[in-house]
Amino acid sequence: MSRKIIKAFINEEEAGRMTSEDRRRQLIQVAIRLFSQKGFSGTTTREIALAAGVTEALIFRHFATKDDLYAAILDFKASEARVEESLDELREYAERRDDEGLFGTLGSKILEHYRKDLDFMRLMFYSALECHKLAHHFCEKQFTPIHDFLSDYVAIRQREGAFRRCNPQAAVRAFIGMYIHHALANRLLQFKVLDISDEEAIETFTRVFLDGLRSGVGTRAHAKAQNRVGKQR
Repeated sequence: MSRKIIKAFINEEEAGRMTSEDRRRQLIQVAIRLFSQKGFSGTTTREIALAAGVTEALIFRHFATKDDLYAAILDFKASEARVEESLDELREYAERRDDEGLFGTLGSKILEHYRKDLDFMRLMFYSALECHKLAHHFCEKQFTPIHDFLSDYVAIRQREGAFRRCNPQAAVRAFIGMYIHHALANRLLQFKVLDISDEEAIETFTRVFLDGLRSGVGTRAHAKAQNRVGKQR
């Protein structure tokens, strides 16, 4: 019997000291790391068991299949993301018509997400390449509400005369795209073509985006829009 298998059996005996929830969380964290390195298809439950120091049978006590383990990862990450809390914070900026605060805060959240959870970002890219349906569903559930909220906000500001006319959804895609490209290049791919701080990136991207939306908007129309917003408060 190999040393790895012996160690797994020893660790499994000690696993009785861990709660079921703690064990599930440990297996999820180990699976995230391996899936981010080899993808869903390229990672076996046996490899996950060895990395976690347990037997494969213990994994199947918590997750009936590898798909169930993968689904548990996405559920775990969804609970961490707290999309509704983020939307509540963005709504406060929107109600004040604080464009810089709204888009700057979202940009900060995007870069923080990449900075703190690079393994999960790699996992999601592997999933996209493998056309994994669960990952697609996760993206729809987590990102679509924020994208729709921002698109609606841009449309409102256009009607108020503060932003120039354009496709709101395309504008939001452009804004988010700046941050994702920057994060991918600097963190995932480590192409340090533009080595600037997150603070400078947020300030620059937000200014470029808002200056673009505001260019061509007459100062009189802009002032009128601001007066109208002030009366509504």
